[in-house]
Amino acid sequence: MNTFIRTLTVAALTSAPALATVVGEPVTADTLLDRAEMIRIADALDAAVDAKDWTAARSLFADQITVDFTSLVGGEPATIPADGLIAGWSSNLTADKTSFHLRGNHRIAFDGPDTAVMHSHGYAWNRMEAGALPENGGEALWEVWGNYTHEFARGADGWRITGMVFEATAERGSTFVRNTPGS
Repeated sequence: MNTFIRTLTVAALTSAPALATVVGEPVTADTLLDRAEMIRIADALDAAVDAKDWTAARSLFADQITVDFTSLVGGEPATIPADGLIAGWSSNLTADKTSFHLRGNHRIAFDGPDTAVMHSHGYAWNRMEAGALPENGGEALWEVWGNYTHEFARGADGWRITGMVFEATAERGSTFVRNTPGS
């Protein structure tokens, strides 16, 4: 492919807003640190949730966030206090329910100098021994695959998550484990 055609192709891919979800935007010297920080925050959120470090998890969000987990649990997207999201997670993921979250293929597009959207693929599982009991279905594990969209805004304290969408693409295992809070 000659240089002119390659330049036009790259320009078309990186300037089309719809393709930002697939390819992201090119990394530049001006955005490198911001991108690294957003990926660090998303990964830190997974690690904090799995460690049940709710203070650390909460620190990664703005005070109000837009959330949409409707593909997984139904309901409607909502704007809620971040404290409410953390309270919900902490009441479901108690000491006897183990979780593991993994994220990759981060693609980031900037909406301005202080706002950005990150798309990534995600995998999570929850394990709870009570699910293995015959009366609870006999399966201790539930797992899900899907796509995340995180919205970020930069404030006085740095980048924070202002929105979070999870679109489940597949799940398997015990709905008892998924739906039952640990004790």
